[in-house]
Amino acid sequence: MQSIQAPSIHWSEAGQEHHARWRSEAGIAPHADIRIVDDRTSADDAYRLLEAGTALLWRGDWVNARRLMQALTKRADRRFGAPRGKAPKTPAEAFARHRETQGQRAALLNRLLVPLNADYTVPLRRAQDVTEACRAAYGEADGEDSLVALRELLAVISAHEWRKKGVPVPAIQGRIHPHYGVFSPVRGEYVDLIASAPLPAGCELAFDIGTGSGIIAAVLARRGVQQVVATDQDARALACARDNIGQLGLADQVRIIKADLFPAGQAALVVCNPPWLPAQPTSPVEYAVYDPESRMLRGFLAGLAAHLADGGEGWLIISDIAELLGLRSREQLLAWIAEAGLKVIDRLDTRPKHPKANDAGDPLHAARSAEVTSLWRLGKT
Repeated sequence: MQSIQAPSIHWSEAGQEHHARWRSEAGIAPHADIRIVDDRTSADDAYRLLEAGTALLWRGDWVNARRLMQALTKRADRRFGAPRGKAPKTPAEAFARHRETQGQRAALLNRLLVPLNADYTVPLRRAQDVTEACRAAYGEADGEDSLVALRELLAVISAHEWRKKGVPVPAIQGRIHPHYGVFSPVRGEYVDLIASAPLPAGCELAFDIGTGSGIIAAVLARRGVQQVVATDQDARALACARDNIGQLGLADQVRIIKADLFPAGQAALVVCNPPWLPAQPTSPVEYAVYDPESRMLRGFLAGLAAHLADGGEGWLIISDIAELLGLRSREQLLAWIAEAGLKVIDRLDTRPKHPKANDAGDPLHAARSAEVTSLWRLGKT
C-alpha cells in the first residue's frame, strides 16, 4: 500500500533555501510567501503583513510569540467582529456571514508559523516542552522537521491539558478525557437527557452511533445496559473512546468498533447524537458540529428501522439550532423520519446552558437564545 506523501513547505532564509514538512490539521495548503520575523517585529507590522497574505515564520522568543499571537488576535477580533455592510436579512444569511468572517479571521491568524524539530521540540528561546502534546495529537515523531501555525500548536497544547484534566460528568460518576480533534462533552444538557430518558423494556443491548469521546456509551453502561456497541469511523475518536471506556472500568460492557454508522445486527436501543448544523467543517473538531448536507442525520434515520429489534427505540439527540437559523426545517426532519418507516414516540426537551446562549454580542444570539435540545424517541411504524 502506497503511503501518502506529507506536504512540504519551502522558504528562503539568510540567503539559503529551506524546506520542511508542513503540518495543518485544517488542510491549509503550504504558504508560498513567507517572511522571517522575530522579537523586533511589532504587532502592527505583523498584522499588516498577515492582512496582505504573507505568512510569518517566527524566529524570536517563544513567550514573545505567544504575546504576539494575543495582540494579533485582539486586532483580528476588532476587524472581523465589527458588523460590515448591510445587516443580514435572514438568520441563514447571518449564519453564512458569520462562518465567512470566522474563516477569514482563522486564515489570517494561521499565517503566524513556528518551527518544530523532528523530535517535537521547539527550537526557540524559552520554548515550553510540547513533545507530549504533539505526540498525543500527531502520533510518534517521524524524524522530520516541520512548520506549523502557532495557533494550531497552541490548540494542541490546550487540548492536551484538557485531556489530562478531563471533563467531570456526573452521569458517569467520572471524567471524560477528550483527545485532540475529538469533541468534548461540554454541552451537558444532552448528556442529562440520555441519563434520564426511560430505557426500552428489556434493554440488554444498545448501539451508540458516532461515539466520539465515548460519553453516550458510558452513560448507557452506567445505567445498566449490559452490552453497548459503540461505532465511529475516525481513528482519533476510536482511540479516545477506548481510553475513556477503559479508564471508567467499562471495557467489559462496551465494545468499540470502526464503522460508518451502524454495526451489524439489531438492538433494543440505538442512540445517535449527530452534528447539529448542515454545513462544511473546516477543522477536525468541527466534524462534531457540522454535518454536510445532513449526511449523518439522514443516514441514521434511513438505516435505523433495520437495526431496531422489535419494540426497540432509536434516540436522536439534536437541537433545533439549524431550524432557527433557516438551514433545515422541522417539516424536513419529520419527513425524513416518516420516509424511514419511523414514528415519534415522545420528545424530551431541554434548554442550553452554555455561555453563548446569554451573549447578546454573539452574531447568532437570536437563534442561540431560543435553542432547544431534544431527545427524539423513535420507533418502527
